[in-house]
Amino acid sequence: IRVARRTMSSPVGFSNKVFINGEYVPASLSPLPVIDPATEEQIGTIGNASAADVNKAVTAAKAAFPSWTATSGSDRAKILRKFSEGLKKRKEFLAKWETMDMGKPIDESLWDLDDVAGCFEYYADMAEDLDKRQNEALESPMEEFTQHMQYQSVGVIGVITPWNYPLLMASWKVAPALAAGCTVVLKPSEHASLTCLELGNIAQEAGLPAGALNIVTGLGPETGGTLCDHPDVDAMAFTGSTSTGTYIMQTAAKQIKNVSLELGGKGAFIVFDDVDVEKAVEWIMFGVFWTNGQICSSTSRLLIHEKIAPAVLKRLKEEAEKINQTNPLEVGARMGPVVNKIQYDKVMGYIQAGKDEGATLLTGGKRNPKFSKGYFIEPTVFVDVKENMKIWKEEIFGPVLSVRTFSDEAQAIKEANDSPYGLGAAVMSGDKDRCARVVKGLRYGIVWVNCTQPCFVNAPWGGLKRSGVGRDLGKYGFERFLEPKQVTEYVSGNPWGWFISSKI
Repeated sequence: IRVARRTMSSPVGFSNKVFINGEYVPASLSPLPVIDPATEEQIGTIGNASAADVNKAVTAAKAAFPSWTATSGSDRAKILRKFSEGLKKRKEFLAKWETMDMGKPIDESLWDLDDVAGCFEYYADMAEDLDKRQNEALESPMEEFTQHMQYQSVGVIGVITPWNYPLLMASWKVAPALAAGCTVVLKPSEHASLTCLELGNIAQEAGLPAGALNIVTGLGPETGGTLCDHPDVDAMAFTGSTSTGTYIMQTAAKQIKNVSLELGGKGAFIVFDDVDVEKAVEWIMFGVFWTNGQICSSTSRLLIHEKIAPAVLKRLKEEAEKINQTNPLEVGARMGPVVNKIQYDKVMGYIQAGKDEGATLLTGGKRNPKFSKGYFIEPTVFVDVKENMKIWKEEIFGPVLSVRTFSDEAQAIKEANDSPYGLGAAVMSGDKDRCARVVKGLRYGIVWVNCTQPCFVNAPWGGLKRSGVGRDLGKYGFERFLEPKQVTEYVSGNPWGWFISSKI
């Protein structure tokens, strides 16, 4: 088995620096350690930006905005495509660092890097298309007027991204914002910032004007809080916890600042009794153990028809116990550790709560005994779960599946919808009409049919209820960084004649 080397240089070649106004500069506060979750060893440091550093980044973004927004969409597209080229050139390098930074298997990180490069390419196309849309005509209801549309950039965008998909979540916001002519201040999660810092080097290579993209790493209260509350930030784009999203929305409300929030989830996976057991088991595991279970869209609530439950659960236990959980840098690893000790303790706390409240462990539920170090939690499945249990109601963000059975379709839809979240859900059945009914009945922003978790850049991503507001990806992820301007012109040669009568 090929194991990726751990003796690589840092992604930016140095530590304790942030990227402001086109160059790497020292952060003002003491650097933050970077811990490999597979070994619990420190592998580097990142800069810890102060409020003053954030102010400098916002000032640079504000200064860069007039010229960047005046750049044609086709010219912005050329730079975004160079971003994509820079990412492809660094694919293995960045994938290895992302795996060491947050613990996901290297095969997943490599897949993510393909998607990151593809995201910049997709929004390069959108930028080009924007040129064609400018000044598009509207049909005026009165012949005395002509009307057309212009699309103007929102302005300076504050972007805060999570640790589970560091570069990918950044690309979902940075790429469309730049494509739309906005400038950006990116604050990655302090728990996984390394690969996002490399975007500064890529920006320099791509010829992005200084100040159009700034990257400030640091802690949430000072670095993130200053960014949210800054009067020169025109909009906030955030992916992360519902609690932090609530804070951002409350802060933005004071300034009537636009926000887009992709928050938590507690997705349901409804499996009917006419499915192929092997296919069902594969998708059930993919929905909850992918990225070590640390996905907001995780379908971690399994609703399975009582007739097929014994067969599916038997195979699920067998296959979950065979998952290759190992050093995530090993090719072929399918699970690694959770991101850090904080998350490890949180997930283990939920597992204990499940046992205390009377759920039955089908498999897992403890630290993987193969490892003396690292935050490895076995793939865990609970059965005999009640609707009022914490493991059923609350987002765990770890490799924990809770299972309930159902007997009829209406009951399954009702239970799936009985959640404060509404991000992603799935249904599996060989009956197309049934699937169509369930899709229509589910109150979620994303519904998968006979699968779970696939995500494509052309389709909107976001949820209902406490899962957030707004959408990433697709045309929706682009339009949120544009403000429509309608232009109406009076073209009649006759006076309007409302207050001043025309002379005969």
